Amino acid sequence: MKILGLMSGTSLDGVDLALCNMTESGYRVLAAETVPYSAEWRQRLSTLEDATALEYALAHVELGHLFGQMINKFLEGKERPEAIASHGHTIFHQPVNGNATKGSSLVYGLTTQIGDGDAIAAETGLPVVSNFRTLDVALGGQGAPLVPIGDELLFGQYDGCLNLGGIANISYRAEGERIAYDICPCNMALNRMAAMLGLPFDKGGANARAGETHTCLLHELDALEYYTMDGPKSLGKEWFVGQFWPMVKAFLGTTPSQSRVRDGLATVTSHIAMQIARIVEAQRIKTLLVTGGGAWNSYLLELVGEYCPEVRITVPDALIVNYKEALIFALLGYLRLNGKVNTLASVTGARCDSVGGTLSGILPSTN
Repeated sequence: MKILGLMSGTSLDGVDLALCNMTESGYRVLAAETVPYSAEWRQRLSTLEDATALEYALAHVELGHLFGQMINKFLEGKERPEAIASHGHTIFHQPVNGNATKGSSLVYGLTTQIGDGDAIAAETGLPVVSNFRTLDVALGGQGAPLVPIGDELLFGQYDGCLNLGGIANISYRAEGERIAYDICPCNMALNRMAAMLGLPFDKGGANARAGETHTCLLHELDALEYYTMDGPKSLGKEWFVGQFWPMVKAFLGTTPSQSRVRDGLATVTSHIAMQIARIVEAQRIKTLLVTGGGAWNSYLLELVGEYCPEVRITVPDALIVNYKEALIFALLGYLRLNGKVNTLASVTGARCDSVGGTLSGILPSTN
């Protein structure tokens, strides 16, 4: 099937679109593009968890229409896909079992990805699969990460697959099963500090490299309870804002100097590398595929290599680095439309594997 995958990540870099020819075990990316968010939408999405119910509902619908308009423009002059698979943009992520909301009073978990699938279908005239995470959470799972089934089917030649997006996550095989979980914040934290230097991101980790690692902050971050928990486990913005960022913010101070921000970048980059290395060493991962925006952070990867000298790190071509998640959501949509499992209980901790995703629009006739 020809499917368009759409991904909007926690780092708010923009919307990744990937038009793919997809089978269960192979793919070809026909075209891909990242559409940046406007400053207005970046601000709106970054603060939506504190908005009113009406503002949230409006954003859900309006973002869906925006996604549809982006897709229409992207598809100009290209072959139309048979369907769209949209991750949407996560606002709330609070699954119940074994995650960062441990100790909460939630009886049932919840996860929300805005960007109304019906609005996308109305704009494009194409069937849309969205809400990929909600069924798994209803089944008691984390609803995250979802990409590991793509790691299993499309990139299984590597011992481990590391994605460095807003949040760093990893997947690998252990005892015959695909295991995966979120490791720690990544670009979500680094980009926020880079913005204090007037930069969208810390290119190549240059500012982190120029800073000094502060052991007190490093030890505070390493001591967070999440890192002591066994998987399945996942992270959301709520945990980042409530537990991780306050420590960094206290270190930076009210009006941080540029040198202080660079020290913050150096310390958090070291923290990320150490948390990755801890897992790579424990799982004896020898070949590691690295994708996501953080794959271009050469300083971060150098640190991982220093902490894990035996691992062979592979950064693939730019198309896969930048669009692997959009590609894999195209795969998830393909599996959903064909009634095949696209969410693994071994990854999420749900009661069983599932075929996740809500279908909007009308499937084209097969006659």
